[in-house]
Amino acid sequence: MNVNIKGKSEKIKVLKDGSVTSPMGFHAGGLFCGLRKKRLDIGWLMSEVPAAAAGVFTVNQFQAAPLLVTQESLNEQGILQGIIVNSGNANACTGLKGLEDAYEMRSLFAGKMAIPEYTAAVVSTGVIGVPLPMEKIFDGIHAIPSTPMQWNVNDFELAILTTDTCTKHAAAELIIDGKKVHIGGAAKGSGMIHPNMATMLGFVTTDANIDKATLKKALSQAVNKTFNQITVDGDTSTNDMVLILANGLAENQLLSPSHPEWDIFMEGLEEICKELAKKIARDGEGATKLIEVIVKGAQSEEAAKVIGKSVVGSSLVKSAIFGKDANWGRIICAAGYGGIPLELEKIVLHLGPYEIVSNGQSSPFSEEEVKAYLEKNESIQIQLDVGDGSGESVSWGCDLTYDYVRINASYRT
Repeated sequence: MNVNIKGKSEKIKVLKDGSVTSPMGFHAGGLFCGLRKKRLDIGWLMSEVPAAAAGVFTVNQFQAAPLLVTQESLNEQGILQGIIVNSGNANACTGLKGLEDAYEMRSLFAGKMAIPEYTAAVVSTGVIGVPLPMEKIFDGIHAIPSTPMQWNVNDFELAILTTDTCTKHAAAELIIDGKKVHIGGAAKGSGMIHPNMATMLGFVTTDANIDKATLKKALSQAVNKTFNQITVDGDTSTNDMVLILANGLAENQLLSPSHPEWDIFMEGLEEICKELAKKIARDGEGATKLIEVIVKGAQSEEAAKVIGKSVVGSSLVKSAIFGKDANWGRIICAAGYGGIPLELEKIVLHLGPYEIVSNGQSSPFSEEEVKAYLEKNESIQIQLDVGDGSGESVSWGCDLTYDYVRINASYRT
């Protein structure tokens, strides 16, 4: 079943059962190689032909070895054909040996898939500071079935997970130049989630015909509006990235900002990134609620983003949502320390459909009705109008629960 995206062009449809392999020519799989106790722990994604590629990477100063190797592959020619991913071990803070292991992992995978090494990306996620058990990686890569007919995209989605409770995927179909163009994606992320392209893995594919320079700009724009607008716990990881591959098999006219249907492609790309980002936020470790913060009336879009991320990242706001407590003072407080000059008497605040602050002061509202809204809804919306301009943004996060501490107190054990 396909459905139109609400508020979007009629030329964009969500694919209900879509995935990172919905675009033509992409295949993915996963298997167990012993890095984890029971769960699948090595996955791979392949394009039938070399694809224009781009990536956005964590801003943590201590980038893990796989990120360095993958950036080198991208810098070679801006082309990728395959991605190899392992979970359970981040291969981060592992010194020169870790870098050598990442190169070997790339070489093994490229050899298995019969592609040039520079067209292979290497991705790792898991515990930091532990050497990668290369004998298991070696066995896992060599165990990859020889034909894509034997692969299963759901196995790929499972193999990339760490503390996630569910797989995360999305896909859409666009009509460009009268041709069907697809965009698909898969992601992982649950803890160590904070804006600035961190603590997640995102893989986006498209069969659109687009050059690598334009693709890089498109990904950066989409990430800034989506992945960079989520937070779970304020921690920026060492390993995380979003990669996009475009293999051109849809055979549309070359896409660029001057193409008459460029906006359709960007809407589709941003929609897929947004859906993946929201699923990561909702699956925050121990979370019970998705929190969406809409900021309006800011001096600029960037100012709105700063305010929104300040609110959605507040531990006190997150705790109040978990406690079903309409403690609006925590929201106003978080907006006030975000670093953007604001005038309290201009602020209007809604929690769901209920106005609870007007002109910086409490509005008459029913505590019982707001509490019922917080109890009954899995997705909680906070709308903050700061009355200073036309800048708007949307940010996503989750509540802070007892289980977050439990999960992270025993992450290695």
